Amino acid sequence: MPKDAHPRECSIADTLDIVGERWSLLAIRELSHGVRRFDRIARNTGAARDILTARLRKLEANGIVRRERYSDRPVRYEYHLTAAGRELCDVLIVLMAWGDRHLHPDDPPVRWQHSCGETLSPMVICRHCGNEARTGAHSPTGRGTLTA
Repeated sequence: MPKDAHPRECSIADTLDIVGERWSLLAIRELSHGVRRFDRIARNTGAARDILTARLRKLEANGIVRRERYSDRPVRYEYHLTAAGRELCDVLIVLMAWGDRHLHPDDPPVRWQHSCGETLSPMVICRHCGNEARTGAHSPTGRGTLTA
């Protein structure tokens, strides 16, 4: 890092220190789909066992995942999302929608149907006013822009 750099403090950077790489997010994806056992998480993500072990341990240390023993001989564990981990699934849904729009606009790999019967089209809104939350540079109307 250049010595005159002054990185902006923000929760995005802090969060990325914990979950900001492929295997962590894909493990969270698998857990959100009900996949609990290490071998299946490894198979469904394609992560090497040593890397996945390190990522799951980091997620556990940061309160995103919890382990539960399901076998004593040999000792084996299942992984479960904590409340904080389940909240990250909302982020994954928005990432998926972005990928569908920008990487697979003609044929998304998965189409999620919402309980309303339509294809899921997620949007981030302010819980208080109900307006869409966008950064100022990206808001077409200027309504609902974020300021720091």
